[in-house]
Amino acid sequence: MRFPPDHPLVERTRALCMRYPEAAEVLAHGRCTFRAGKRQFAIVGAAHDDRGAVEFLPDPEERDALLQRDDVFVPPYEGAYGWLAIRVEAASGSWDLVEELIDASYRRVALVRQLHALDADPVVPAQK
Repeated sequence: MRFPPDHPLVERTRALCMRYPEAAEVLAHGRCTFRAGKRQFAIVGAAHDDRGAVEFLPDPEERDALLQRDDVFVPPYEGAYGWLAIRVEAASGSWDLVEELIDASYRRVALVRQLHALDADPVVPAQK
């Protein structure tokens, strides 16, 4: 396992993901995944890649612009289903952007009741 549950990258991603309604952390295929119910919205690490990255489901309207960035790429396996990944280190990187990407990803997979709970909660960032 490249990024075990106690890895700093997982811990920083967990802090962002577990604020969402009904969020759950699940170890799957040797990676920490974060889910809204049964559907994944963030994955720590890209398959077969030792460099730090967080996978997410982008807003379709932002996909092309994100792919113009040097730190964003199409990950193996999940990339075929529309996922992207952003390279980031636990101690540095574009964490404000990662937070926005995780929010958009959660909103793409969440159930209506989860979205209602999200929009009613002032602790989780509102959609921009």
